[in-house]
Amino acid sequence: MKIPLIVIAGPTASGKTALSVELALRLDGEIVSADSMQIYKYMNIGTAKPTPEERCGIPHHMMDFLDPSENFSAADYCGRAHGIIADISARGKQAIVVGGTGLYIDSLINNVNFGEENVNPILRRRLFDLAESEGYEAVHKKLAEVDPESAAKYHPNNIRRIIRALEFYMTTGETISSHAHKEKTSPYDSVYFCINWSREALYERINARVDIMLRDGLEQEARGFYEKYKDMDLTSMQSIGYKEFFAYFEGKATLDETTELIKTRSRQYAKRQMTWFRRNKEIYRLTPGDHMCEEALDVISRHFDKN
Repeated sequence: MKIPLIVIAGPTASGKTALSVELALRLDGEIVSADSMQIYKYMNIGTAKPTPEERCGIPHHMMDFLDPSENFSAADYCGRAHGIIADISARGKQAIVVGGTGLYIDSLINNVNFGEENVNPILRRRLFDLAESEGYEAVHKKLAEVDPESAAKYHPNNIRRIIRALEFYMTTGETISSHAHKEKTSPYDSVYFCINWSREALYERINARVDIMLRDGLEQEARGFYEKYKDMDLTSMQSIGYKEFFAYFEGKATLDETTELIKTRSRQYAKRQMTWFRRNKEIYRLTPGDHMCEEALDVISRHFDKN
């Protein structure tokens, strides 16, 4: 029997935390984060990690457990998250996956078999980082240069297959065209939601949230991160809200310029997130508003009653 799973996805600043906590309170649930930066300790303000007050006593898993000096892949995420979700369900609670890292979410609910043969974790991390920072079009272009057959077969949005094909080629010197990167049967009966803001409204929310982060001490948090980790090549260094301060700390940019850069890159990231989630036709799209929780509860009830 499949585990019932609720997924709340959406771009940065879309209101995922508030909705997921409200659902967890109503459904006796626990939250499993799917955010590739909230996994790190000490990075609280810049990653919009929910405060204890915002969590309202709801257990939050896959959050705040890893030192920023450590690397973490989608395969690592799925390995941990599968076990946590199984435990939540075994205790009679409702697991709710919440986050904006589409690669994590899709790999989890599709039960992607990352495999061990010809796996290069460092290379895979760099390709994931490229997809996060520059968009999946850049990764698809790299694949087209070395394996045009696979590039033609995979849609540019199918980033996990593109990354696997690139990793296979760069590790073995051969194309993956004759090999299968298969998905196993999913252990979940999932209801997948996305909070669907208009671009203009979302960008206003992002700009306002950056201002709040600065008011709450983002500069000081980023300075501590810079002083400890600036000389390391780390996945955590890709987090928006930290790396933009480096030029400011080195006297190469003003605080106003840094603030605008954080807002710009946050909006660009949100655009890539919206594109990622838009490609999935099975996602139920929630229109923002006070009705969201009730609408989601109705969809959840009808889905699980039917199944």
